[in-house]
Amino acid sequence: MDARIPLIADQLLLIERQLRQLGLWTQQAPSAEALASQQPFCVDSLAFEEWLQWIFLPRLKSLLEANAPLPAASGIAPMAEQVFVGRALEVKGLIAALEEFDRLIGLGC
Repeated sequence: MDARIPLIADQLLLIERQLRQLGLWTQQAPSAEALASQQPFCVDSLAFEEWLQWIFLPRLKSLLEANAPLPAASGIAPMAEQVFVGRALEVKGLIAALEEFDRLIGLGC
């Protein structure tokens, strides 16, 4: 078993908690069409935080639960920094959680 799995699972929970604390967590799922976007990060149909909640977190949790191979690399934090430019202090905890996720994923290379 990959020794990173419990650390990554904890990091995913931290990302969810940060989204909730920032008020960026929603109860209503986006439409099926919005979720089916083929664009990176669903930029044409979802806000970044929606993508994190409805695409990123569920997919990573599914990989962990299935003991499936994890991605070889991750660059989520730079995207978040770009999306939340001008709100750096407000989203500092979320960015830090995403940076740690990226670092953990990179350890598998």
